[in-house]
Amino acid sequence: LAPDVYVFATIPPDSVTPDGIEALMRFHEAEGTTLILTREEAMARHIDHSFACRMITLEVHSALEAVGFIATISAALAAQGMGVNPVAGYFHDHLFVPQDRADDAMAALAELSSAAAKTHG
Repeated sequence: LAPDVYVFATIPPDSVTPDGIEALMRFHEAEGTTLILTREEAMARHIDHSFACRMITLEVHSALEAVGFIATISAALAAQGMGVNPVAGYFHDHLFVPQDRADDAMAALAELSSAAAKTHG
């Protein structure tokens, strides 16, 4: 569980991303560029943002083409009434969960991990 609080923001398609911005992720879409950055960075640069969240990095190195891994995790979090925004990096998957539910998410993932260990030895 990363200590920083992250937020999602968007830059309109005809705008330039501010120089030197420290975005954890940028994703270009037709409607604009999505940024994931620390809330501190967004506020310092006066960037409108939403979804204050914490980032959980999954320690498992999963293949980019793995089937069902994120679905299983999403289902466990959904059972706790929690949404999640997953992001797949090359080496790890990262989950962005509501800031005020981060501890609940960690507990749900620990339970899922324990159940998987019992099932798969």
